[in-house]
Amino acid sequence: MPFRLLVITYYWPPSGGAGVQRCLKWVKYLPELGIEPTVITVDADQATYPVRDESLLREVPPGVRVIRTATLEPFGSYQKLTGRAVPHGGFANEGTPSLTQKMMRFVRGNLFIPDPRRGWNSYALAAVEKLLAQGEKFDAVLTSSPPHSTQLIGLELQKKHGLRWLADLRDPWTDIYYTKDLHRTAAAAWLDAHYEQQVLRGADAVLVTSPETERLFRRKLPDLAKGKIVVLPNGYDEADFQGLSAPPADCLLLTHTGTITARYRIDNLLKAIAECQQRYPRVPWRLRFVGQADAGVREQVAAAKLAEVTEFIPFVPHEQSIAYLLSSSVLLMAIPDVALNRGILPGKIFEYLATAKPVLCVGPAGSDADQVLREAGAGQALPYDDYGLMLSTLEQLARGWQQNPNLDLPHARPTQYSRRGQAARLAELVRALAGGGAAARP
Repeated sequence: MPFRLLVITYYWPPSGGAGVQRCLKWVKYLPELGIEPTVITVDADQATYPVRDESLLREVPPGVRVIRTATLEPFGSYQKLTGRAVPHGGFANEGTPSLTQKMMRFVRGNLFIPDPRRGWNSYALAAVEKLLAQGEKFDAVLTSSPPHSTQLIGLELQKKHGLRWLADLRDPWTDIYYTKDLHRTAAAAWLDAHYEQQVLRGADAVLVTSPETERLFRRKLPDLAKGKIVVLPNGYDEADFQGLSAPPADCLLLTHTGTITARYRIDNLLKAIAECQQRYPRVPWRLRFVGQADAGVREQVAAAKLAEVTEFIPFVPHEQSIAYLLSSSVLLMAIPDVALNRGILPGKIFEYLATAKPVLCVGPAGSDADQVLREAGAGQALPYDDYGLMLSTLEQLARGWQQNPNLDLPHARPTQYSRRGQAARLAELVRALAGGGAAARP
């Protein structure tokens, strides 16, 4: 008999963006690994997804049961009061906030703790209670966040029913960089930290995406049992990269996918690209941003006098995003210049590695992202203010492009970051929890 895992996640197809990929890919591969997943998620017609990607529905295995519930959230009122769309993570789509937006952030930070999507919890809990009342049994439950309010569902289920519980935290909680934008009072900050500690102490296993996030949590709670926090990074799905690499022969095309704001500090890199253009006039640079790029980034592009060679493309389905990566010469990623950014390890880095293309990464040296890139031989972090390193790196690429417009790297994809492999590690954890093994509560 397969082991049975209850997966509770707010973000699920047709939600788009990076947050949905982790659970989706796990659920895609768990059945062939002897784990039968059941997914509890929100009704897509009532959800407040920043972006939608209907194509991801095709990746849900037909035999997987997905239970969708109602929800109660304040984002409809937010849209009416501000005239703006639902905020992306970190308010990436809002730019400089208006007075109304600042007031709404205060309300969000002090009245909705941990976050406004907590209104979904009672509906998700009711769905689980119904399954248990019908006699269904699960070997473990996995709650994935953000939204971190989802972790309180796992906490409640463990207290009430004693279910084995894996708390998957894709991002830090109280230390996430945009917490300061919520204007929290001391009481609100204390309550949020209290919830965070309850989850970290209560879960049988805590999954995080980077070593630095593990270190962050252990600094807060150094008495946590050894092995309780498991670093299970994001990855890439081999099935998404069946297409052939097709870098252009007529230009050196640099592509960024996903969300990027002025806080990511690519201004010096853009200036270095402009200077490299002048030094190597026979190398035609082109820039392409696919996804959410805020006004600050567009201003940085204009200031570097690169607007004429830059293309901004709105959000596209995931499969099309991969196609854009494969049709590039070099890939761009950046780590936001915020506190505790050494542990930020964007999911896109692994999909970038799967393309076997050079990666330009603007961010702190010695960070988790820097280490991953160096180990894969795909590049290194370029510190925000190290203009000289940026320029010399770009010149090396320009000289290489003159010899051969195909800059693809000769080595294979790093198999340790495959989604199938990550699902196998998760399956081991589920089996260990079910048997009271190493991952179980000490």
